[in-house]
Amino acid sequence: MKDLEKILELTRSVGWGATDILRSFYHQTGDYNLEVQYKQNEPVTIADVNVNNYILENLQAALGHDDFAYISEETYKVEQAKQEWVWIIDPLDGTRDFIEKTGEYAIHIALVQETRPVLAVVAVPEAQKLYYAIKGGGAFVETRDGKIPLQVSSRERIEDLTLVVSRSHRNQRLNYLLQHLPCQNQKAVGSVGGKIAAIVEQRADVYISLSGKSAPKDWDIAAPELILTEAGGKFTHFDGTPLQYNTGDVNQWGGLLASNGQYHEVLCQEAERILQAWEEVKN
Repeated sequence: MKDLEKILELTRSVGWGATDILRSFYHQTGDYNLEVQYKQNEPVTIADVNVNNYILENLQAALGHDDFAYISEETYKVEQAKQEWVWIIDPLDGTRDFIEKTGEYAIHIALVQETRPVLAVVAVPEAQKLYYAIKGGGAFVETRDGKIPLQVSSRERIEDLTLVVSRSHRNQRLNYLLQHLPCQNQKAVGSVGGKIAAIVEQRADVYISLSGKSAPKDWDIAAPELILTEAGGKFTHFDGTPLQYNTGDVNQWGGLLASNGQYHEVLCQEAERILQAWEEVKN
């Protein structure tokens, strides 16, 4: 078994270093250029690339290549070999939010064993917070001053739950689903990491991802998932099956639901029923 506590210490340090780099880009004044390019319709900036290089260089210098593979959004190759231990990294989750200066962007670093995450760090630079978890060890949020344990909310009624939703990744099918769920309170937050942070800090309770022509990728979900589940929440496919990573396909297809766990199964069933109704309406 790897010494996950030591590896977590390294990863937290790398997370804070990556935070400082992103904030230095984000708060530059004057006429600076993020050199925005588009890869499969998603923006990539010089900040993504710099932070990606920083994270990989630091992890690889300390841990090497013999025992670990590295899958990053910016360097991913389809023919990547599967290994038992793999780092899954998103150096900048919420690039559109970064460019548009909403402040709602995050850094995701997860260590996966076989197909499941065992260690995770999510940094939210503008909040100056770093969330972390080890499988079986609980979830915590760290500021520059200290750390506190995380625990998801508890609501009496399903109608009291608050959904955390995207501003940009929306389509008719998802809108129909959200409009017909029993809980109608909504809060818009950028980045999957930011959305899960809202749930573990009890500012929201439910997040739904629905793939269409594209799907969220391993690096969008792996780190946030472990932090949520270690804080007492659930993150599954609509049919209740667990998410899997490092399978050879980085896409997380289908309907995914993250929640405080309280009405998880009911919401999954409702989501499937509503989407069935949408198909009938559409046809």
